[in-house]
Amino acid sequence: MEIFQWPHLNLLFSSMLIVVVLAADPYSDALLSFKSEIIDPFHNLDDWLEPNSGNPSGKVHACSWSGVKCDNNSTIVIGLNLSTKKLAGKLPGKQFSVFTELVELNISQNSFSGEIPVEIFNLTNLRSLDISRNNFSGHFQGGVTGLQNLVVLDAFSNSFSGPLPVELSKLEFLKVLNLAGSYFSGPIPSAYGFFKRLEFLHLAGNFITGNIPPELGNLQTVTHMEIGYNSYEWNIPWQLGNMSELQYLDIAGSNLSGSIPKQLSNLTKLQSLFLFRNQLTGLIPWEFSRILALTNLDLSDNFISGPIPESFAELKNLRLLSLMYNEMNGTVPDGIAELPSLDTLFIWNNFFTGSLPRNLGKNSKLRWLDVSINSFIGSIPPHICAGGELFKLIMFSNKFTGNLSPLFNCSSMFRIRLEDNSFSGEIPLTLSHLPDVSYIDLSRNKFTGGIPSDISQASKLQYFNVSNNPELGGLIPEETWSLPLLQNFSASSCNISGNLPPFKSCRSMLAVELQKNNMSGVVPKSVSHCRALEIINLASNQLNGHIPDELASLPALSVVDLSHNNFSGSIPAEFGKSTNLLLLNVSYNDISGAIPSEKVLQSMGRSAYVGNRELCGAPLRSCSASMSIFGSKGTGKLRLVLLLSAGVTILIAALLFWLVYLRKGNKGQWKMESFIGLPQFTANDVLRSFSSADSMEELPPLSAAVCKAVLPTGITVLVKKIEWEPKRMKVAIEFITQMGNARHRNLIRLLGFCYNNHMAYMLYDYLPNGNLADKVTMPRDWSTKCRIITGIARGLCFLHHDCNPAISHEGLNSSTIVFDDNFEPRLADFGFKYLIEFIKGRSSEAIKDELYMDIYRFGEIILEILTNGRLTNGGEIVQSKPQDVVLREMYSENEATDDSANTLQDEIKQVVDVALLCTRSRPADRPSMKDALKLLSGLKGQGKQ
Repeated sequence: MEIFQWPHLNLLFSSMLIVVVLAADPYSDALLSFKSEIIDPFHNLDDWLEPNSGNPSGKVHACSWSGVKCDNNSTIVIGLNLSTKKLAGKLPGKQFSVFTELVELNISQNSFSGEIPVEIFNLTNLRSLDISRNNFSGHFQGGVTGLQNLVVLDAFSNSFSGPLPVELSKLEFLKVLNLAGSYFSGPIPSAYGFFKRLEFLHLAGNFITGNIPPELGNLQTVTHMEIGYNSYEWNIPWQLGNMSELQYLDIAGSNLSGSIPKQLSNLTKLQSLFLFRNQLTGLIPWEFSRILALTNLDLSDNFISGPIPESFAELKNLRLLSLMYNEMNGTVPDGIAELPSLDTLFIWNNFFTGSLPRNLGKNSKLRWLDVSINSFIGSIPPHICAGGELFKLIMFSNKFTGNLSPLFNCSSMFRIRLEDNSFSGEIPLTLSHLPDVSYIDLSRNKFTGGIPSDISQASKLQYFNVSNNPELGGLIPEETWSLPLLQNFSASSCNISGNLPPFKSCRSMLAVELQKNNMSGVVPKSVSHCRALEIINLASNQLNGHIPDELASLPALSVVDLSHNNFSGSIPAEFGKSTNLLLLNVSYNDISGAIPSEKVLQSMGRSAYVGNRELCGAPLRSCSASMSIFGSKGTGKLRLVLLLSAGVTILIAALLFWLVYLRKGNKGQWKMESFIGLPQFTANDVLRSFSSADSMEELPPLSAAVCKAVLPTGITVLVKKIEWEPKRMKVAIEFITQMGNARHRNLIRLLGFCYNNHMAYMLYDYLPNGNLADKVTMPRDWSTKCRIITGIARGLCFLHHDCNPAISHEGLNSSTIVFDDNFEPRLADFGFKYLIEFIKGRSSEAIKDELYMDIYRFGEIILEILTNGRLTNGGEIVQSKPQDVVLREMYSENEATDDSANTLQDEIKQVVDVALLCTRSRPADRPSMKDALKLLSGLKGQGKQ
């Protein structure tokens, strides 16, 4: 009772109680301190607030904060999950001393940098530590053995340096270890073979070298092991066959050589085996048939030889079999067609022969079949669509025959590529029954019966090509252009007749190629609806009427070939207003009047306009001269004199040409090849330009490998000379033709080539606007740099992925990147060095190495552009520096150092990341150009694509 007589003592007691309670909540204080030392630009921790009053219940105030997990009584913090909160800065460590009962720590998918604070290793109760997808750097700190109860360690995708931490092998309870994609170097420690409870091991995508330690075979508890995308030496240790619980093994892209050890067949629980993109040789062990659980087998992109083992018929669970890009031969065993689970079969680019198994597709739900670029014969297996799920059928460049009747009911198909075979008969595809088909290529076959009449029912069709089926015949179906997604329609050299159907709706159309047919009638004015059209080739038909102004007004048009028809009237002036027009060819028609005076039209040269008797103006004869000679005042005698004079001139020119022809040591008749959609030069055009002093413009002599010349057509070209032995002429011409058909907005055009048995003169567009080497030191805004980088990437991606076979550049540097009138980058010299080596008998296998080198050089060019030319050949330099140092330098070079430049910094980092990936020391670790382009596709600075 006496205490209430002392009110000041009561107040003192209450104050002391509050202090005790607050002092009993060190977790909240520690977390607030933690928050104050990191960067939270998106305010994701704004609910971490100091309490407004005391906490007499003794509960931890922070238990209500996002990412904080407490025990059932809310008195102890046992988990901290800050994943994907876009936090940054260096991770502070002193606060972790408070969290002695912490069981889970997850800070993944943020932007933390610097070294891992060693204080984390004092959390002895920690069972799960996830620091993945950050930017931690430096060596992995010592002391990790303090995490004596750790079960999961995920450090995937960081920027560590130095060796893999050996101490981890002492963590007795560790089950999951993920150190992938984090720039660790050196060998895998042999101690990693002595984990006691490890189940998941992921070390892929580092800079690991040396041999794969055979001690890994001791890991009897591991079920999942990924150690690929590194740069190992030697071969696969046979001891890995002792990993009795292994279900998933990936050692792809790892520079492995030697044969595949047959002891891997002891992995009877193995479901997935990925060994692609190595240098493995020898045969596939027939003993693999013992791995009855095997579901996915990918041995592609190696040097494996021999046949597919007959014993594979025992792999009843096999779903994926990928053997593409090897040196395998023989026939496909019939047993492959009996596999009940097979849904994907990739065996393209080998030397397989014979017919495909007759029952292929009958016993399984086959989804994806790619057997292209082999020497298969026979017909399409009759039950190929029996499973009802076939969506990709790729069979191009073989010797298949027969008809397409097995595809009649393949309603599931999405992509069909059967080009370059000998298929015949009518095209039986009922396109109204193919709701998802987007790509059909039936070119270079022997089909008849015309284009399927219901093509307009294929609502998702984007690409359709039936070119070079000379007996196809028929008409263009009436509603063809109404397809909402159709971009490319090619039906050249198909003996098609009739009129062009009206272009009622063609909003997605990019290319229409109908040259070398028997079409008549006019070009419908409704072509104006094709606002995206870039290429239209109607050459060598019987079309008539005027060239519609509506065609000339299309904004995206770049190639228009109307040559060898019966067009009349004048050339629409609207062509001269085009900013994208690269080629207009109206030669050999009945065009009259004056050629519009705009530079873009006159730059086409004479060959674009010849064969039109009443057409005048530059680059043809002047219109005034034409009228004075052949107009009403002309006389028959004058015409006769002029004709005789012209005849004498031609005779003298022929004699001079003959003398020059002999003097230059001709060895065989000269021939000329011009590429589709490009000016039609003649051999005479080319050779006369070399003998004319006016056309050479003080250039090197003809023996020079490179010179510039003005053809009689008025076009200035860049000329490259190449020589060969007569026995190599055929392969040389085939490869040059492939280069000429490689048309892309970011490639310099190969216009044609003039050749005989011993040499060729290759004619390229001459672009006088300089190259990247001349201009890279000029300061440019970020948008322009993005446009140049992505343009180069698009050109390389086209060469690597859209040309078949792929074309390597081999000489990529800032001097071989030239600019057109719109300052769009174009790759020059692509494939030329390879052509020289190829003519000398070089093996085509080396092209894989050159593709990797193209990617490396692309990464270096990115760095050169970002540093305004300061950093050339800088791949090794940037790889040797910490990533944060490289980024600071790039921010500074591109004036993105202040706080307001966050978006710009993000884009610069994105581009630098691509450069770092492309310049990795081990070729197999570099991305493909397709992947590199995808990584660049999100840049806002790149503008309209």
